[in-house]
Amino acid sequence: MLSIFQILMLLLDVLFWIIMIQIVLSWLVAFNVINTRNDFVRQFLYALDRVTEPLYRPIRRILPDFGGLDFSPMVVLLAISILQKILLPNIFSSLMGATA
Repeated sequence: MLSIFQILMLLLDVLFWIIMIQIVLSWLVAFNVINTRNDFVRQFLYALDRVTEPLYRPIRRILPDFGGLDFSPMVVLLAISILQKILLPNIFSSLMGATA
């Protein structure tokens, strides 16, 4: 049971860093620091979008339109933090207590 907890925490950590990398890259693209005409950069950004878009889509439907600002990555990061720090430890500690 402990290994499942560790795997879930690792996957959430990886997802957290994927979102952080996407946020930084989107800022670099917005300020024309990164050339999106470069094939590698375009493919890398596309891959990040493919990974994160299914997470953002339901949140974007709920959140109101803030113009050019997209708060869905922040909401996902907050949800990941809540999962890692509150929900998963409590769920797995209660499961471990039930099996002991």
